Amino acid sequence: MSEELKVPIMADCFAAEKQPEILFWVGSAGSFDDRAKKITRAFVKILNKANVDFAVLGTEESCTGDIAKRAGNEFLFQMQAVTNIEVMNAYGVKRIVTCDPHSFNCLKNEYPSLGGKYEVLHHTQFIDELIKSGRLKVDGNTYKGKRITFHDPCYLGRSNNEYDAPRNVLANTKATIVEMKRNKQTALCCGAGGAQMFKEPEKGAMDINILRTEDALETSPSIIATGCPYCNTMLTDGIKNKEKETEVSVLDIAELIANS
Repeated sequence: MSEELKVPIMADCFAAEKQPEILFWVGSAGSFDDRAKKITRAFVKILNKANVDFAVLGTEESCTGDIAKRAGNEFLFQMQAVTNIEVMNAYGVKRIVTCDPHSFNCLKNEYPSLGGKYEVLHHTQFIDELIKSGRLKVDGNTYKGKRITFHDPCYLGRSNNEYDAPRNVLANTKATIVEMKRNKQTALCCGAGGAQMFKEPEKGAMDINILRTEDALETSPSIIATGCPYCNTMLTDGIKNKEKETEVSVLDIAELIANS
């Protein structure tokens, strides 16, 4: 994190007998992937700007175990989940916000049965809340005249039925928002949720992220907006494959708002 960003650590807050408003769950991609770290920084910039009292777990945050669970290793998932739950419950965590829909889905839907009962929000839901409550002001002129198309992440959209928050937030940019032919309930996966990010694709006519990138390019966008670090990687690879890097950028909603 650069100097001007304030990132409180939960252990320090606890020692000072302070209970932050939210726990920001950074997630594996947001912690280790160089591209996703920019999304993390953008979201922290928003939290600082809106004077949100938040904290991160820092070195005490471990992987949610989501990927292990999806890959069928329930034992490893439960080990990781229970460790995280013990840490969060010890700190009295009530509200969690994350930029990663995979973590969002896992913390919200898989953790309660193991004793981790929290209110979990995706960062687009929280940004929407900040704007509506007047805590965050957005200068809509930054992207005026641009065409933005939004790609629905599977674990935010189809798995948790959240389609409005990201679009509500994007509406504040005053850009022209254009929908792909496959959107919301019918949106196509970028491929990362099916682990295509970590392995070679199966035989077929086309990689799924290339197909999804073609959906996006049909809208003639200047920007493809995402709400997931994995989608961001897959669509960025798709744009490179189409040699459109100079014309189209792939940005997370947090980056679009932080720039505004």
